[in-house]
Amino acid sequence: MTALAEATEIREVATPHGPARVHLHPAPGDVRGVLLVGHGAGGGVGAPDIVAAAGVANAAGLHVGLVEQPYRVAGRRAPAPAAQLDTAWTAVCAAVSGFEAGWDAAPLLVGGRSSGARVACRTAAATGAAGVLCLAFPLHPPGRPEKTRAGEIDAVTVPVLVVQGERDPFGRPGPAPGREVVVIRGDHSLKSDVSGLRTAVGTWLDARLRR
Repeated sequence: MTALAEATEIREVATPHGPARVHLHPAPGDVRGVLLVGHGAGGGVGAPDIVAAAGVANAAGLHVGLVEQPYRVAGRRAPAPAAQLDTAWTAVCAAVSGFEAGWDAAPLLVGGRSSGARVACRTAAATGAAGVLCLAFPLHPPGRPEKTRAGEIDAVTVPVLVVQGERDPFGRPGPAPGREVVVIRGDHSLKSDVSGLRTAVGTWLDARLRR
């Protein structure tokens, strides 16, 4: 697989909760769509699973935008409330279509790692996403299966791919109509089986783009 090249530009986008940042990774050839990916609660867009998935998407002909939420841009590690995350994410998705040529290409796919996957699921309808990529979707807090977030992913009506580590303490969603779940070696970080992650993402993207 081709490694993800350095971002060609880092662009700020105004949101109701402060500026977000989008790291732009244009497709190297003909543009077949756009993928926007958000980070986890305490991490950034340089997480290994995000970079691996973005590299696969780039190689498949997708413009990729790696999105930093306003709280991270402001230097905070503690995440903003869910409603603020969702509002900021929706604003970024709307703004990206107004970037230079190609960033309005269809389909628009969205996704994220952990908390970012939850945001992408909750806002899938509002952003008009054609598919959602979930890297390590946190089904519940560790040791608290009764605190399920299943409703967030169950509400998504477009195709979903979940890539989850087999030893993830946050649990994992089960497969469902329109939802594929790929379990790979490792835990919540998804660092142990980058090859398996790339294969899962590449196969799913190929199916989405052929349609």
